[in-house]
Amino acid sequence: MHIKKDDTVVIISGKDKGKKGKILKVYPKDEKVIVEGLNIQTKHKKQTKKVASEIKHQEGPVHVSNVMLWETKEKAPTRVGYTLENGVKKRVSKKTGQVLD
Repeated sequence: MHIKKDDTVVIISGKDKGKKGKILKVYPKDEKVIVEGLNIQTKHKKQTKKVASEIKHQEGPVHVSNVMLWETKEKAPTRVGYTLENGVKKRVSKKTGQVLD
């Protein structure tokens, strides 16, 4: 996956198109990510004897193809490439050519 936890990303399609947020959780097996404050979903929780019912608003997963890495120096989205440095795979910005990791 080209996205890691704590990266800043921008949504490139869907109802939250153009909004930015930080990656909270990554699901590589499903190719999905959870972005802070985006794709808000409503969850209803049933009442029990000890706890009252409530309606929660929480972030839902977004497919990794719908997010793009946000480069803070350029203030623009960028694609991610890969290069080998001393036998270690590194992420590289396609826009500027700088190493991201």
